[in-house]
Amino acid sequence: MRRFFLSTLIMLLAAVAAQNYRLYLKDGGHHVVRAHKVDGDRIRYYSIERGDWEEIPTELVDLKKTEKELGATEEAAKSERRMDAEEAAAERELRRIVASIPEDPGLYRVGDDKKVVALKLAESTLVTDKKRQTLKILSPIPIVAGKSTVELAGEKSATIYSERRPEFYLRLSKPQQFALIQLTPKKAARVVEVVQSIPVSKEKYEERKELEIFRQQLDEGLYKVWPQADLAVGEYAWIEYTDGQVNLMIWDFRIE
Repeated sequence: MRRFFLSTLIMLLAAVAAQNYRLYLKDGGHHVVRAHKVDGDRIRYYSIERGDWEEIPTELVDLKKTEKELGATEEAAKSERRMDAEEAAAERELRRIVASIPEDPGLYRVGDDKKVVALKLAESTLVTDKKRQTLKILSPIPIVAGKSTVELAGEKSATIYSERRPEFYLRLSKPQQFALIQLTPKKAARVVEVVQSIPVSKEKYEERKELEIFRQQLDEGLYKVWPQADLAVGEYAWIEYTDGQVNLMIWDFRIE
């Protein structure tokens, strides 16, 4: 409670200080005042130092400099109030979006109509030299020793965006990692990652083209995510995964 009163007092003092300004004198000095008014050949001002109204001859005051600085201070205050209002509006909109995101795990995006849309989960295939096997989502599968690739069917995603830094909302299915990756084109397919399997230890190493992202945690298991740099035209995907288990959840999209 004490901390609350102290913070409130600091805010009030800051607000009061913001109302004070300098009444400049032509000799280079100044008075710190709350207000001033030109009255013929005299200027009345409220002195902060003495806490009372005083007068001074107009010819001694540099009104041009005073009013210029006062105008700049008022403009800065207006700009700060405008920024505060914009930030408050953005926070309200974010709270609205968070409240509208379903509890079901998945990747979501806000459309132009401000409605939340769920992206379709892609079906991936594990491709080796000898066979193809559909991956079971969130369920590790045995992989023969050697090199395999996780692929998506088709050379282009059906989900297309023109925005170069699209924003998404990811609700995790369980505590695990996620990333934005660039897909590698292949005839009639797109490669998500390469899986190297070690024969003796049976360890699996997953190699993928991860991109730098921003992430903002909004709630437990819920993140706002977007790329740090503009995405070039091409194929991409958000993935949720656990390293070494080849248990990818994939949401693919294309930038055109």
